[in-house]
Amino acid sequence: MMVAQERAAFVGVGSNLDDPQTQVERAVAALAAIDQCRVLAVSGSYQSEPIGKLDQPDFVNAVVKVATTLTPSELLGRLLEIELRAGRQRQERWGPRVLDLDLLLYDDLVQTSGAPILPHPRMHERAFVLVPLLDIAADILIPGHGTVNSCLKKLGPQRLVRCGHPS
Repeated sequence: MMVAQERAAFVGVGSNLDDPQTQVERAVAALAAIDQCRVLAVSGSYQSEPIGKLDQPDFVNAVVKVATTLTPSELLGRLLEIELRAGRQRQERWGPRVLDLDLLLYDDLVQTSGAPILPHPRMHERAFVLVPLLDIAADILIPGHGTVNSCLKKLGPQRLVRCGHPS
């Protein structure tokens, strides 16, 4: 019998509705409760301005590192289930949301078609992903884009304020 090897994955967590900091904390707990998944590290949480649709509340974001034996598509499915249980409704692109979970990285896998796209296609452009990622994996490489620090140096100004650490 072959035992599945654990892989490192990074999940972006965000919320801007219904007490966003609490939503982030609940999401971390829900990630820890996934079978075949162990939470290894949780970044600090950061308040950031919305991108795309600006007339909405600021977001609270964090990044979670997990070890998992799930495939990327299985893990993505679990993330979508957690969003639904939290009350996520996909009505408007870049609109307000009670919870947003993004599979950012899965080991060094590059997957350009199907779901999920890996690495997450816009993560290297988002301070609200890169800064929390720096908290827990400063030396990580984003395939096709370089280190977290090199990606941050290429960004224009993006307001980000540290606001706590998920429990």
